[in-house]
Amino acid sequence: MFPRLFQIGNFYLPTYGVLVATGVLLGLWISVRNSENQGINGDDAWNLGIFMVLAGIIGAKILYVINDWSSYAHNWRDIFSLSTLQAGGVFSGGLIGALVVGAWYMRSHHMPPLRTVDAFAPGLAFGHVLGRFGCFSAGCCYGKPTNHFWGVKFSNPLAAMVSGTPLGVRIEPTQLIEAAAEFFNFVLLMWLLKRKKFDGQVFATFIILYGVERFFIEFLRDDPGRGEVFGGLMTGTQLISICLVIGGGLIWYLRSGTTAAVPAKSSA
Repeated sequence: MFPRLFQIGNFYLPTYGVLVATGVLLGLWISVRNSENQGINGDDAWNLGIFMVLAGIIGAKILYVINDWSSYAHNWRDIFSLSTLQAGGVFSGGLIGALVVGAWYMRSHHMPPLRTVDAFAPGLAFGHVLGRFGCFSAGCCYGKPTNHFWGVKFSNPLAAMVSGTPLGVRIEPTQLIEAAAEFFNFVLLMWLLKRKKFDGQVFATFIILYGVERFFIEFLRDDPGRGEVFGGLMTGTQLISICLVIGGGLIWYLRSGTTAAVPAKSSA
């Protein structure tokens, strides 16, 4: 829709990058505030968030390349090209990368793992809202052609050049649909954080909700690079979504008989 905020000569500021960066910063700020309210040291939360952001960026890129490996197999140098850099990534890969590095950091710094991921879950959802608005501005992660009244048409040639977005065709606004779903998640998770019955409940709720939402949104997506598994029965992202739902269900089942710790509010 609006890939560049402004351009001066050869320099331009991509709307996608600005919105993603804003989402990361606001999401991290929300996460740190929530962490302090959960009795977690604020400095540890900031450092954890930074490590998770970096791991999330790398993980999203890695899964993007894996899902679209047929395009890179014969010319691996394209992995480091500007077009790949501008393409963003696969959120599920970023989530997995962030969780792996986050688990390592929390263990090495003796942070309460379930209470910490509870605190970070709402911020992650909020950051993803702005990230999907960034996708909409760039035209990536686009949907299938539709005759529904809510369909959108892209007309900017930059969207077609960078993301392969079809121009002049009414398509499903998958970016906005996911942004709306994640905003709902954010509001619900912030409400639940103050009322949770056991540590891990907020995070489990988040990955269950996101897994279900993303599984069905995948049926509306039409952009390449999401991979196929089981002979094309589903996309790689849908398989990850199923794993997220199962993981969230296991946390809920194993922890539902426990009681949430009463945190002492941190001032650090």
